[in-house]
Amino acid sequence: MAYITFLDTKKQIVKGNEVKDFLNSQDVIYEKWGVERLEGNLKENYSLSDAEKQQIIDSFRTEIDELSARRGYETEDIIVLSDATPNLDALLDKFKEEHHHTDDEVRFCVDGHGIFTLKGNDGRYFDVVMEPGDLISVPAYTRHWFTLCEDRKIKCIRIFVTPAGWEAIYEENTASAN
Repeated sequence: MAYITFLDTKKQIVKGNEVKDFLNSQDVIYEKWGVERLEGNLKENYSLSDAEKQQIIDSFRTEIDELSARRGYETEDIIVLSDATPNLDALLDKFKEEHHHTDDEVRFCVDGHGIFTLKGNDGRYFDVVMEPGDLISVPAYTRHWFTLCEDRKIKCIRIFVTPAGWEAIYEENTASAN
């Protein structure tokens, strides 16, 4: 279950219903999807073939289609980050820069762990620590950044309207931003 830590006070929200309620108050969708349906080779493998990536997506097709119908998402893929990823540290340096997107940023954590740091509606920053089974949808124009947890690995299904809307915009656009 995801949990939240406020950067300024280090206060945490750890109870499932409180996490979901807080994220909803920030216009962030939070859902829990079961990962127990995945076989060990799909869950624990961090060097997936294209066919294995498709198997994972197909395992969650019902949930992906339902969320996509509600939110207008049209495509999905899988991102895999681990110590086996070429140039992992350079990628993480890029992800750690505060940015936003013109579309929602949707991530479903299949395995591993990651931290999305979001700028809240009140201007305070908070971490959302994601675990396997957690899905968040960060609203378009919400300032945020991402890093890995100590295990330095995450496998996520990314869902979005178009890949172009997922491109990071590093400058803050106050006219459009939350």
